[in-house]
Amino acid sequence: MPPYSPIHLKLLVFTRYPAPGMVKSRLIPALGATEAARLQRRMSEATVQTARGLQKLLRGSEVVEATIRICYTGERSASFRAWLGDDLEYQRQAEGDLGRRLQQAIDLSFRPRLANQSCDGLECGTPLKDRRYGNEIEMTLVFGSDLPGLTPELLQEAVAQLKVHDLVLGPAEDGGYYLLGLKEPRPELFQDINWGSGRVGEQTRAAAARLGLSVALLPTRRDIDRAEDLQVLADDNRFTDFFGHPPLLSVIIPTLNEAAVLPATLTHLRQAADGMQVETEILVADGGSRDQTRELARRHGATVIELPGATGQPGGRAAQLNAGAARARGQALLLLHADTLPPRGYPELIFKTLADPATVAGAFSLRIDAAGPLLRLMERGANLRSRFLGLPYGDQGIFLCKRVFDELGGCPPVPIMEDFQLIRRLHRRGHVALRPEKAHTSARRWQQKGVLRTFLINQGMVLGYWLGISPERLARFYRR
Repeated sequence: MPPYSPIHLKLLVFTRYPAPGMVKSRLIPALGATEAARLQRRMSEATVQTARGLQKLLRGSEVVEATIRICYTGERSASFRAWLGDDLEYQRQAEGDLGRRLQQAIDLSFRPRLANQSCDGLECGTPLKDRRYGNEIEMTLVFGSDLPGLTPELLQEAVAQLKVHDLVLGPAEDGGYYLLGLKEPRPELFQDINWGSGRVGEQTRAAAARLGLSVALLPTRRDIDRAEDLQVLADDNRFTDFFGHPPLLSVIIPTLNEAAVLPATLTHLRQAADGMQVETEILVADGGSRDQTRELARRHGATVIELPGATGQPGGRAAQLNAGAARARGQALLLLHADTLPPRGYPELIFKTLADPATVAGAFSLRIDAAGPLLRLMERGANLRSRFLGLPYGDQGIFLCKRVFDELGGCPPVPIMEDFQLIRRLHRRGHVALRPEKAHTSARRWQQKGVLRTFLINQGMVLGYWLGISPERLARFYRR
């Protein structure tokens, strides 16, 4: 094979929708149906992150294309897109035993790429022109979603071995295999195999020998299928909450000269989370405050992040949120304004809402802390918009999984309306939930500029966004 043959790589991730009682049945006696499903979800997410990590490792190599395709079952593709990302390809698994499902998925991976991968079905979309020319190489790696020991480096080794071998296998401790790699369809490898037995790997290697295929073996790994396998996860920080450690919520507060309101918010956050089965960390991302914001934040136990180069400059909230998320250790994020108070028990409410894999984000219902019929009307309008259009704003407290925030690339780098743009991207991906509990937000801006004027300014900002006016011009208009 020429040393610089361009490689087109397909990564097929086999997984099942994490519905309680429908996945990891052999773990249910040890964990319960809900926790077994949650583990299935977490392992699937970790597997997709591993595949994304391989994409990064291969940048600049002879692998000119590395496509992740989710081979799914148990739900519609829309639910999987919301859960795992709308930048991936999706293919429903075939009916039948594992061999039939593997064979069909691999066969389809070597067909001309489809123009539309968004529909449910085994074959969908319009075939594009086959992209193989001359010395270009097609490769497919297929692997499951229950192997926490799978790493980008191990997948990279599989690619390297597949350059010089016909077949790559990753042996599992139970006698099966956790990974299979091919450069062309080989349906004979999946025939006359006792699926579910401890002889799957042995029988597959025997079939490869009969076909005259050269085989490379990766290091043996242990997948998670039975209660005794759970010990593999005990020292993995991605799964610590399955071993008595509570989940962690990261609250990120962007600030600029918020000394007047921040202490009350930080005190409320601690009190409203007291007694919860969820831990919280509070990150204050400061954009160059000239008052005592940073000192007060530290005094109240928050971690302060000072953005370099932002001193004295207004705005930059997107950069502040991104900096906070980069430091966050929690599985979930709450993006909170400095003058907004979430409801009591907010950490557990957030994790309860995000327990549905198809829910990509959420927010609380809005309550403006001042009296007046016009403000009640503003609240009602905001809550109706959030409920029926899935478009809450930042003063309601936006929460989401850190994994989803990272997959979206964080907040777009704009000087204003970063929450609006973020929530639109989240809404395109999947369901944005609205909690009935109220987040109390300060009425100070409404009081400073008047209710009607503030409303008109906000609507003018949205209109300007849709008309394509630059964020810089919108920021100048908003801050006049």
